[in-house]
Amino acid sequence: MSNSSKHARSAAVRTPGPLKSPMLSFDLHAEIEQLRREEGWQAGRDSRTLVKHPDFRVVLTVLKSGARLHEHRAAGRISVQTLVGQIRMHADNKTFDLPAGHLLALEREIVHDVEALEDSAFLLSIAWRENVGNS
Repeated sequence: MSNSSKHARSAAVRTPGPLKSPMLSFDLHAEIEQLRREEGWQAGRDSRTLVKHPDFRVVLTVLKSGARLHEHRAAGRISVQTLVGQIRMHADNKTFDLPAGHLLALEREIVHDVEALEDSAFLLSIAWRENVGNS
């Protein structure tokens, strides 16, 4: 079974929560522990969208040490905040080491990658201009 199939299957067993609401609250430690119990974590990474609006999204991601998210870009501005562990990001020919408690903000369309230097969890926030079709 491919990693994407495993991830899709593990995501399907989650109890769905509200993604859009005027107010949402999360216990990030509990969310991280839940992701680490899913099959995606066994393959090296897993994520869950916590907030999803047409112009704003928050995604919690867990990565095992050595796991990578290869080069990609986001259509919106992003921030990456390490909650647990340490990640390394490469963006615009620069290297950013982000231990727990650090945050990096990038302008839209900057190509970047992510590597876990140890078992890690981070929050990705993405903000788009309204009405650009990101629902």
